[in-house]
Amino acid sequence: MDALEAGAVGIEDGIKTLTAILETHGTSPKGEHCKAMEGLAAEARSDALRQEFGDDDARDAMIIAQYQRMTHYAMAGYGTCVAFAKRLGQEDDAKMIQHCLDKTHDGDRRFTHIATHGVNAVAA
Repeated sequence: MDALEAGAVGIEDGIKTLTAILETHGTSPKGEHCKAMEGLAAEARSDALRQEFGDDDARDAMIIAQYQRMTHYAMAGYGTCVAFAKRLGQEDDAKMIQHCLDKTHDGDRRFTHIATHGVNAVAA
């Protein structure tokens, strides 16, 4: 549960960072709604949170898998934003976004460790 809570805090921190960057450039973060992430979140709710599991470890393994799918999507977005910021010469922005990417990657590694050093073996 601590890992999920830390992940939620990380998401909020990333949103705040990206919002601040966009606002410094006179842009609103209220752009197009991301249907892909919406789909991943809906699938996570359906497959991991609303599903009945025979045991807690199988449920936890599914939650980790769904969380990591969303995390990998976010990392791709952060990586793209870092590359664009660097290309545009916005080094300070690139550093802030890279920090978000690094934190997200750290969280992903934490979930991989939880999965591979306990949950997946017990769930199988």
